[in-house]
Amino acid sequence: MIKFHNTLGGKVEEFVPLTPGKVGMYHCGPTVYDQVHIGNLRSFILADLLRRLFEYSGYKVQQVMNITDLGHLVSDGDVGEDKMTKGLLREGLEVTSENMKVLADKYTEKFKEDISKLNILLPHHLPKASEHLKQQIELIKTLQEKEIAYTLEDGIYFDTSKDPDYGKLGGIHEDSSSRVRVTENTSKRNPKDFALWKFDSKLGFESELGKGFPGWHIECSAMSMEYLGESFDIHTGGMDLAPIHHNNEIAQSESATGKPFATYWLHNEFVNMGDKKMAKSDGNILTISTLIEKGYSPLAYRYFLLGSHYRTPTSFSWEALEASENAYKRLKLLLKLFKSNATNPSVSEKYKKEFTEAIENDLNTPEALAVVWKLAKNAGDDLSYDEAYGTLLDFDKVLGLKLDENEFEVKDIPEQVKFLLEERLEARKNKDFARSDVLRNNIQELGYDVKDTEKGQEISVV
Repeated sequence: MIKFHNTLGGKVEEFVPLTPGKVGMYHCGPTVYDQVHIGNLRSFILADLLRRLFEYSGYKVQQVMNITDLGHLVSDGDVGEDKMTKGLLREGLEVTSENMKVLADKYTEKFKEDISKLNILLPHHLPKASEHLKQQIELIKTLQEKEIAYTLEDGIYFDTSKDPDYGKLGGIHEDSSSRVRVTENTSKRNPKDFALWKFDSKLGFESELGKGFPGWHIECSAMSMEYLGESFDIHTGGMDLAPIHHNNEIAQSESATGKPFATYWLHNEFVNMGDKKMAKSDGNILTISTLIEKGYSPLAYRYFLLGSHYRTPTSFSWEALEASENAYKRLKLLLKLFKSNATNPSVSEKYKKEFTEAIENDLNTPEALAVVWKLAKNAGDDLSYDEAYGTLLDFDKVLGLKLDENEFEVKDIPEQVKFLLEERLEARKNKDFARSDVLRNNIQELGYDVKDTEKGQEISVV
């Protein structure tokens, strides 16, 4: 029985799909004005784990993740700079719609590269906000016809007073924290009201609503309903999106259709550095590229995140990542050992039951990893190598760690690197550690890393 903590109800609930055997999921994707940081990537790993779990359990999945390439203001109060404009200015580009598309395309591709490095499956649909203006405009028109929207000098706004359930996600109906900041637009009927369409005579799109661009919230409602229908099973995102963005999505969607929007809402907690969450605004961010430059495997970071429950804040440190990479390497080496001793791989029903119970219990990945290590410890004892190898491969369909691919193992070492390794070994024998360090740097410049172990020099790809 698959169970999730549903933010909408505030408790763990059994998953019951709207259509038996099928699952429709929508995930809030990146705003492509910059490279995503490793804190952002936690929500995309959550989305990937969900998809893998459902496919592992025999469901047919339809997965949608949006690309926001316009309309996302830096302020939650519907004022301030558009994030895409901020990206153009950062890169010294003129603020034009043409350059905005160039910027969006650049960082969309970088996003795809990053999720590929983390072995995150590409969603079935990756719609861009700029390519779904028609759907957004029609949704706004529906809200206008129902007199749930009103027009001010700077845009069209949703009237939250017309929705008695506004703020029901997370139980903040009457809580003013449903808008994090007090709006600077004093013309609004209510501080909680939010923009559906912002007028912009320079960069806006020509439309029957007036020249402008859609609000960030309406984009997600329009695109999720375009691909999944007016009601669907699961919506996910970071915990910071629940109070405002997701409550606004629910309000405008359900007011327009008169139907429930998403049945289950899953939110992941933050990745912290020290006592602060990782955020561009605080300047304390790291990217996948940074991890790779420092010699770490992106999948070691995936392993690191699996070690914490998605609803638990996790603290990143280089020491923690190092420990995760060491454990990840060891797991791969053990799988290689099991594989070399296996003749007819099979799946242990006993361990599969334990693993499934853990992962179906609100994606309890720490408990699932505990089952993995229990299995590894008992391989060759109460578990045959055939079962150990076959069962770990089976688990990896959900974990997504590419356990059967050892990127740390170097098979063909270039002659130049071999020569430097021999020189370095000789330098260490002579206790010439300064030369040893120089040779290590020379090896790294050629794309390889070397570590000193009890067995001698261990080389891996940078």
